[in-house]
Amino acid sequence: MFSGLVREIARVKSFTNNTLEIYTDYQAKLGDSIAINGACLTAIAFFQGGLTMELSNHTKQHIAIENFTPNAKVHLEPALSLGDRFDGHIVQGHIDGIGTINHITHNADSSDFFIQTDEVMLELMIPKGSVCVDGISLTIVDSVATSNTKGFKLTIIPHTLKNTLFGEYQIGRRVNLESDIITRSVVSTLRNMSGNSKNALSWRDIDMMNLNY
Repeated sequence: MFSGLVREIARVKSFTNNTLEIYTDYQAKLGDSIAINGACLTAIAFFQGGLTMELSNHTKQHIAIENFTPNAKVHLEPALSLGDRFDGHIVQGHIDGIGTINHITHNADSSDFFIQTDEVMLELMIPKGSVCVDGISLTIVDSVATSNTKGFKLTIIPHTLKNTLFGEYQIGRRVNLESDIITRSVVSTLRNMSGNSKNALSWRDIDMMNLNY
C-alpha cells in the first residue's frame, strides 16, 4: 500500500521488453514493492546506483509506458511500512486508467490542470474526492462530462509543482490514473446491485436504487 506522497524523483536508465532499470538513491531490498509513476512494481535486482524491476504484459498495456524512455524522470514511492505516518490517501499502485493533460492555466498562487479521460474513469472522479495521478495523491476540484469534453480539474499548489514533475508537465502528456479505492468500491457495489456491471451508471439508475430503500 502507498499514500501518494512521492519520496524521490528518480531517473530511468533503460526499459527493455519487461525490464525497467531506475537510477535511485533509495536503498531497497529484494522483493520490495515500489511505485513508479503510481504503478506498483517489484524490485528484482540491483546495480550500482539503482534497481531493476519487472513489468507484466498486463501492466505494460495499462500504463503510459512512453514515459519510461531513457533519462526520463519518474516519481518513486516505496510501499508504506507498519507504523509509518499516513498522509495522502490509500493508494494500491494499481493503475486503472490513463488520462491526457489537455489544458494548463498558471495562476498567481496555483496552477489548474485539466485531465481528459474516458467516461468509465470519469464516473469515479468525484469533486473534492481523491485521485492518484502518476503516483501523486491529489484532490479533484471538479469533473466535466459534455458531448465534447470528458475530464476532471486539479488545482496544484506551488509546493507540489516544485517537488513533483507536475512543474514540467506539458499539454498532451499521458498520465497514469488510479481512482480512489473507496469510491471505486462503492460504484462497483452499486453497479452490481443495479445489474449494470459493465456500463456507466446514470442518475436514473441511482434514483431507482434509492427508491428501492
